[in-house]
Amino acid sequence: MNNLWQLPDPLPKGEQFATLLKTPQIHIERILSPEQREPGPWYDQPQDEWVLLLQGQACLEYGDGTQQILQAGDYCLIPAHQRHRVLYTNAEPPCLWLAIHGHLSP
Repeated sequence: MNNLWQLPDPLPKGEQFATLLKTPQIHIERILSPEQREPGPWYDQPQDEWVLLLQGQACLEYGDGTQQILQAGDYCLIPAHQRHRVLYTNAEPPCLWLAIHGHLSP
C-alpha cells in the first residue's frame, strides 16, 4: 500500500491493520475500521500509542470508564498500559486511523 486513502472494495467486516513502517523503536500503521456498533476488545499495550483519526467518527473508552469521541482530524496519546478499546465507529465514511506505537511520552 502506498496511499493512505485507498480503501479495499468491498470493505472488510472487521478492522484491518496495515504496517507502514516498523523499526525496533517505532511502529506506524494504518487502521481501517468499518462500522462497529459493539465495543471492541480491550487493549493494554506495552508502548505508547498516538492515534490520528483521518476520517469518520469514533469513540474510545478507557479502563476508568471515561470516553473520548473523536472526529476526523482529532488525535490523542494513549500512554503505555492504559487500558482502552474502541466503543463504536460510524459507517460512512468508514474510520481510517494513523497509529504510531513507541516510547512517545516525555
